Amino acid sequence: MKEVLEVLKDSTIASNTGKDEQSHFWRVYKRVAEEHDNEFLDRYTSDMNILLIFSGLFSAVSTSFIVAMESNLSPDPSDTTNALLKQLVQIGLGNLTEAGSAPVDPASGWSPTAPTLWIQTIAYGSLSMSLLAAFGAVLGMQW
Repeated sequence: MKEVLEVLKDSTIASNTGKDEQSHFWRVYKRVAEEHDNEFLDRYTSDMNILLIFSGLFSAVSTSFIVAMESNLSPDPSDTTNALLKQLVQIGLGNLTEAGSAPVDPASGWSPTAPTLWIQTIAYGSLSMSLLAAFGAVLGMQW
């Protein structure tokens, strides 16, 4: 066994390993590839962070606008109250024929306008796309 170890110590095979042109090429390639990959990951990680911040802020602002515009999708409750009060006043004044037998519901003929529906659709679409972008950024960061 000692003879085999002596032969291996004096051998030129062990000393030449890793010093040929191909192994030098692959070592340099590995170093350059790792540097490129690290730069790539750093750049896109920071881009994903920026995208998450932007989409979060945009979602918050978009949601506040949607909440503010939500009242345009339903009839104004004060109109119903005013119609009922008018009917009570007519009854109190003795004008039963003008007051009518059934309570008036002004909301029965009400419907939102077309521009209101378009604006609401666009607002909900932008909120959905913003949340989808945030979801994609989270998936990208976890990948």
